[in-house]
Amino acid sequence: MKTIETSDKNLLAVIEEKEHRIAELEQQIQWLMSQLRLSKNRQFGVSREQADIEQLSIFNEAEANSDINAPEPELTEVKAHYRKRTRLVTDKLPEDLPIEIIEHELPLENRSCSACGCELHTMGREIREELKIIPAKAVIVLHVQHIYSCRNCENKAEHVSIIKANMPEPVIKGGFASPETIAHIAVQKYMMASPLYRQEQEWKQNGILLSRQTMSNWLIKACRDWLLPIYEQMKQQLLRHEFLHADETTLQVLREPGKSAQQKSYMWLYRTSGEAKHQIVLYEYQPDRKQKHPAIFLKNFKGYLHTDYYGWV
Repeated sequence: MKTIETSDKNLLAVIEEKEHRIAELEQQIQWLMSQLRLSKNRQFGVSREQADIEQLSIFNEAEANSDINAPEPELTEVKAHYRKRTRLVTDKLPEDLPIEIIEHELPLENRSCSACGCELHTMGREIREELKIIPAKAVIVLHVQHIYSCRNCENKAEHVSIIKANMPEPVIKGGFASPETIAHIAVQKYMMASPLYRQEQEWKQNGILLSRQTMSNWLIKACRDWLLPIYEQMKQQLLRHEFLHADETTLQVLREPGKSAQQKSYMWLYRTSGEAKHQIVLYEYQPDRKQKHPAIFLKNFKGYLHTDYYGWV
């Protein structure tokens, strides 16, 4: 009899585990289907071109919104910036996260036995684990540069030496953007696929009026002044290798001069081979796949190029 009851309990446990797994898989299927519909809409939806600037592609949104000649906006008010994060059933918490312990204890006046009046002691503990997200926070950083002079020379000498304390230059001259802010905008846009118009709405919801044009200008200026020199150095290192790989893929660029949204543009990729100690991968945008583009890019390259066959070879 005990054996039958044990078998029934084991069977029920297996059934419950299977039902839980089925629920997880159904949730994953729903998410994948929504991503598939979104992908099809992005790929085949011509209406994106007619949906004004909110539906610009992630690739050239900054170029379409920017105005490099526009003056930097004045800084007015900055409040806390909060971002919502969700946790899926299948998520796992990393073991190296810092731990915050909150002790829930009875007040001292309530730690007496209701039966005999003696003091109560802790006989055990129940622990509940939860993930706490500390939202991102926006602050204004005031750089105060001290200027020094000699009090004695001010009173007696004809010339007074004036010395300024060292202060770092802004990442964008004349602007109020910090490196952290530009990095956050770039990561949200290019890694998390959050367009600038959506980020503009998030900033606004938290009391910060930061236009997509300003963010576009920041991204382009930061790329031109800080990332392009790094790109050129990486290109020089790339071309010194003996073996390279290259390929190109199509992409859609909206509002490109002289081309409709349905016409193809190309992103070229050049990378080192497996023998390289330090791998380098570089992208180069071109409006077409003509042979002059790799010829110009690989002008100083002497070695072997591995690529698929096409007419430009």
